[in-house]
Amino acid sequence: MGSPCSIQLYASSAKKAKRAAKIAMDDVYRLEANYSRYRADSFLSEINRTAARGGSITVDDETAGLLDYAATCYQQSDGLFDITSGILRRVWDFKSGSIPAQETIQALITKIGWYKLNWQRPILTFTIPGMEIDFGGVVKEYAVDRAASLCREAGIRHGIVNLGGDIKIIGPHHDGSPWRIAIRHPRRSDGVLQTLLLYSGALASSGDYERCITVNGVRYGHVLNPKTGWPVSYMAAVSVVGEFCVVAGSASTIGMLKEEQGPDWLDELGLPHLWVNVQGVIGGSLMESAANKNFLT
Repeated sequence: MGSPCSIQLYASSAKKAKRAAKIAMDDVYRLEANYSRYRADSFLSEINRTAARGGSITVDDETAGLLDYAATCYQQSDGLFDITSGILRRVWDFKSGSIPAQETIQALITKIGWYKLNWQRPILTFTIPGMEIDFGGVVKEYAVDRAASLCREAGIRHGIVNLGGDIKIIGPHHDGSPWRIAIRHPRRSDGVLQTLLLYSGALASSGDYERCITVNGVRYGHVLNPKTGWPVSYMAAVSVVGEFCVVAGSASTIGMLKEEQGPDWLDELGLPHLWVNVQGVIGGSLMESAANKNFLT
């Protein structure tokens, strides 16, 4: 998954815990093998080879479900959550120390847009050669939810799955106490915005701090607006709590992409959330919950 991952489980025996953990981890490895853009033998790479030449490909039920979810996110975000926008990584190299030219970005914008695909389950058609899709904003969170579900199916009732900061709680600690989960401050590597006490549910975060560059005093993060090709510039980080990690993850990303409208959109969504903008202003319903010691159960 390209980031630190952990599974913590309570079980009646070490053997039972190891068995459940192996089932969950094997499924995470399976999803990475199927949907990693870094592997030439992944199914995603096969899809994108079809996309490069323009054409159609038949997908399996799991991939179809991911595409259906991506379509829903695209609609609910007014086109801001777009799995065809991963192609922008070709020009945004956050290790280079420089920003791309506008004309370079604009050349890729013509190949971005979910509406340019023809998705008729189970057939995905790319109407414009040179497009790509990238499940990076969906699959890791989906993997978290599946790992937690598989652990429960294996008899685990208390535990937590953490894949690169995307979290799903299987159940509270064995003694019934909640898990303490810190939300990272986007500007201080050792700083904490908020510590949550969670008995259940999932937490996911998006921010401009994992991959970014600063040029002439301006910070450019990796959350890119698919309509402009440029990084978002209002939100520094968004965290969302929900029943499912995949929902919390897409909501936190959309909250980032909504820029100044992000706080209102998150309020309307109704899920517990926390945000901080680039000016350091902090808001969201999780701040109110923390102030009132009304932690999630």
